[in-house]
Amino acid sequence: MSLAIRAYQASSGHRDLRAQEADIFHQANGGLRAARDAGPIQRVRALADNRRLWMAVVDLMRDPANLLPAKLRAEIASVGLAVHREMDADRPDFGFLISINENIAAGLRGAG
Repeated sequence: MSLAIRAYQASSGHRDLRAQEADIFHQANGGLRAARDAGPIQRVRALADNRRLWMAVVDLMRDPANLLPAKLRAEIASVGLAVHREMDADRPDFGFLISINENIAAGLRGAG
């Protein structure tokens, strides 16, 4: 195992899980921001990364073992479906996608 992987594992063990989840949304946003005015390959790559993130989120919300309240899970899944519809558009609104990710990250950090 590389030194970098061991260092990450050691440091992530001291961080709140919700903060780590928020970081994932921030990372996706970094890709979306960079790709917003870039070429088609960067745009497709950023959308694909964001799509994988939201597929995981929606799947987790549908998991019956998820301990979040059912109403909250349904609301988050609904947001995820809206995000997927936007990503499927001919010209996705990157500002909308970034805003949604920012709001979810803020909620995870307790700032929302």
